[in-house]
Amino acid sequence: MSNTTENRIAEIVNGNDVVLFMKGSPLFPQCGFSSKAIAILEHLGVEYASVDVLQDMEIRGGIKAYSDWPTIPQLYVKGEFVGGSDIMMEMFEAGELQQLMEDSGVKSA
Repeated sequence: MSNTTENRIAEIVNGNDVVLFMKGSPLFPQCGFSSKAIAILEHLGVEYASVDVLQDMEIRGGIKAYSDWPTIPQLYVKGEFVGGSDIMMEMFEAGELQQLMEDSGVKSA
């Protein structure tokens, strides 16, 4: 990953309280995992940003190196990597994702 790509990703991750790197957009997710991740965030009612990795191949490859996580979607909260849609679902079902948002001071949408 180039320094430029790493810097772009860092700006996105650190410039948003909650950001989801996904395939597609919140209105038109391009895979089931991205759709599931959006549904969880919408259910939580938090403000979030999204990045469509299908629109930028450097970001698509770079985010995997940035997080050392091989799959997309990827959720970041307050600059920290949380995980993909399966981890999001497990945390949501256990009440941990809601608690993380609350503890992190994430605003409601």
